[in-house]
Amino acid sequence: MANPQFEQVRTEAADAIVDGDLRSVYTGLVREDGRHEYYFGNDTGDAEELREAAAIQLGMLLRVLAARSEQSLEEVADLAVDRAEEMELR
Repeated sequence: MANPQFEQVRTEAADAIVDGDLRSVYTGLVREDGRHEYYFGNDTGDAEELREAAAIQLGMLLRVLAARSEQSLEEVADLAVDRAEEMELR
């Protein structure tokens, strides 16, 4: 495994999902063969609360990816927008 911390992060995330008092969950999986899966759920039906939860999750992900990839937030966001436009979500 290229990143020895990956298994620890995966275990901690799984534990948090099972044990946490959650109101919003997003898990995106990118498999070694390139397949993508995502799970997105929120404990609200209100559009404004949904947008806020999604914005928080996107912000967290962008911040971590930018820091770890040594790119700016804007560079990571631009790339994410490009990929999102290419995706066919089911």
